[in-house]
Amino acid sequence: MIKTYNHIEKIKGSIAQIQATGIKLGELAQITLKDGRTTYAEAIKVSTDSVIVQIFGGTKGVSTDDRVRFLNRFMQVRFGNSILGRRFNGSALPIDGGADVFENSVDIAGPSFNPSRRIIPNRMIKTNIPMIDMFNTLVISQKIPIFSIPGEPYNELLARIASQADSDIVILGGCGLKFDDYEFFRRHFERTGAIEKTVMFIHLASEPVVECIVVPDLCLAVAEQFAIKNKDVLVLLTDMTAFADSLKEISISMEKVPSNRGYPGSLYSDLAARYEKAVDIEEAGSITIIAVTTMPGNDVTHPVPDNTGYITEGQFYLHGGVIDPFGSLSRLKQLVMGRVTRKEHSDLANAMIRLYADAKMARDRDSMGFRLSQWDRKLLNYGNIFEQKMMDLNVNLDILEQLDLGWSILHECFEKYETGIKDTWINEYGHWR
Repeated sequence: MIKTYNHIEKIKGSIAQIQATGIKLGELAQITLKDGRTTYAEAIKVSTDSVIVQIFGGTKGVSTDDRVRFLNRFMQVRFGNSILGRRFNGSALPIDGGADVFENSVDIAGPSFNPSRRIIPNRMIKTNIPMIDMFNTLVISQKIPIFSIPGEPYNELLARIASQADSDIVILGGCGLKFDDYEFFRRHFERTGAIEKTVMFIHLASEPVVECIVVPDLCLAVAEQFAIKNKDVLVLLTDMTAFADSLKEISISMEKVPSNRGYPGSLYSDLAARYEKAVDIEEAGSITIIAVTTMPGNDVTHPVPDNTGYITEGQFYLHGGVIDPFGSLSRLKQLVMGRVTRKEHSDLANAMIRLYADAKMARDRDSMGFRLSQWDRKLLNYGNIFEQKMMDLNVNLDILEQLDLGWSILHECFEKYETGIKDTWINEYGHWR
């Protein structure tokens, strides 16, 4: 039954309190303003005789004697093939000048997939980026963040992954984006042709924070519907620190007792509820999640990256404009390296990273004025070539080309017995004769 109330008890920030009974947590409300405009709100706290709602679009123009109608349903998003190539805001309304979507509606923020329908991940997502495909292989249904700091090209990396990854659908969720970043994504997708398989839900930094926390739920609700229809969906979220900051601001408005650095005590659950949507569904499609997490002060112990690290399956550490091989890790790569890729993949990648670590130590010895051995000079040469040909984010190669390039670099820099790779692989794939 739809319930209507004509008085709002209290308004603070994007939060309003109403005396009401029988309202469900998460229920959607419609607020009619004095000038005839309407806005929507969601119940985020209910008690015996009152409910607290967060108002989408902010509380500007909302007064205490406006009419509030609880709609007896949860917030929904329209779903269908017609949303491909479209752009929407944090209220799921079109921002691209196109027509409204009238296909089926689905509730957002529902439960994760039944574990009995999940299968063990066993497929690789090719991005043509060596530091991902060869050294930290991305696996379908993986949930993995990009740890970085403001100023690093993480949005450029996300855009490149979106346009090059072998996925059926790409869904971009922008949380607290600057307008320039939003325009960059739009132009990049249109230029590369990826826009035809992409859906964008964008919350700009200038818009109400309440819309920011809805963006991941909108993205994942749509992703689930595509996955059920046998599509492999790649969900890209940027920036989850802005999402957490929005949760923090709303929590403060509700006068909740703060936890670590002012964030709500539910931060872990709030993040996990979104990340756990990643899934490979038996006899259907999949959802893979890559989420940017900026670290204030490059502090990995900050609550947002710290909680994220406990939930996700590794991380890509973007530092100095490159994916750092020592701070990055894909915990699922063993499920595909040497199984769906060429069989020497794992041993070759491990050997190259080990030699690069030795090259970094040789660089340190050189900077401190130590006399360098012939081996040190080999390592320095290898380190420079590795950074140019493997770590540069502009490199665009198929995984087989990456493996062949790895063997070529080792052949250029070392004798075969200096690589530490077993003879079986050297004899079959090595360039030494």
